[in-house]
Amino acid sequence: MSGEILEREILEQPARLESFLKDEGSAVGEIAAALRGRFRYVVIAARGTSDNAARYAKYLLGAHNRISVALATPSLFTLYRQPPSMEGALVIGISQSGRPPDIVSVLAEAHRQGCPTLAITNQPGSPLAETADYMVNLQAGEEKAVAATKTYTASLAALALFSAHLAQDTHRLGALQALPSKAAETLQANRAVLQAAERYRYMEHCAVIGRGFNYATAFEISLKIKELTQTVAEPYSSADFLHGPIALVHRGFPVMVISPSGAVFEDLRGLIRRLQSLRAELLIVADSDELLGESHLAMPIAAGIPEWLSPVLTVLPGQLFALALARARGLDPDQPPGLTKVTETW
Repeated sequence: MSGEILEREILEQPARLESFLKDEGSAVGEIAAALRGRFRYVVIAARGTSDNAARYAKYLLGAHNRISVALATPSLFTLYRQPPSMEGALVIGISQSGRPPDIVSVLAEAHRQGCPTLAITNQPGSPLAETADYMVNLQAGEEKAVAATKTYTASLAALALFSAHLAQDTHRLGALQALPSKAAETLQANRAVLQAAERYRYMEHCAVIGRGFNYATAFEISLKIKELTQTVAEPYSSADFLHGPIALVHRGFPVMVISPSGAVFEDLRGLIRRLQSLRAELLIVADSDELLGESHLAMPIAAGIPEWLSPVLTVLPGQLFALALARARGLDPDQPPGLTKVTETW
């Protein structure tokens, strides 16, 4: 069966999270201590899956550290050669390979401007790691499948760990320790998704909706569906979706809604009611039995994780769904057509 490599990497995420939190916890604490008080805001340079981790950081650092986060525009540093001032910023580069020249160029320019820099990467000997003042090693092991899975959840965990250490928040540091077991529980609960995806074999388009901390999850799941299944999958905030794109919805239109417990739950439940009235095909990622019971495809996550950590869990059913749908279509999830593992953009 195709996709054995990708499936194995998806299923090993709980173990990778556990080893990362154990082995890198002290190092990340030391980095946070060294950087505390040295910056007013954060600029993050990233592409693809790593860019979705950066979206998570915007909510995480904004909510828990009261730090504004901007996403870098690498083309200004490379193609236009007109980099903006980053005075007062901590500049973070996120890349599983650490090799994209445009991401490296942002950190190099930040160094020239006298800004502290941090690399989050799975390759400690990469150009990005060597350019940065500080480096967090994701320790995800070699990721052989083209589609990134374990490096994404490791990046989320790294950002969550950095945020908690930066705030010296022992309660949040403790909450992080539950992630590996909750991730394992979530993967086990979604084994049925591997069979149920056959229902969507002829799906040509869909919407993936999240909000708040899981706005990033909507982008990451839609990216996995695009990469692996050749489906036009569009990510939206639930608020943005109501400002026009909902006009696309008709009977049977597939909509995946990411709705864990938390501040956005009622907003998303209201959207689900609206989608039901339009007779949409609902795929729901949630920890609420009530919502899961109203879906056409239930994608449960483990209960008991705070909303700020839920993106580490909510992405897992989406990864399994994309894997299974690719198989149902006779595609090779390990080697999606037109893609390579490392994309070097300038």
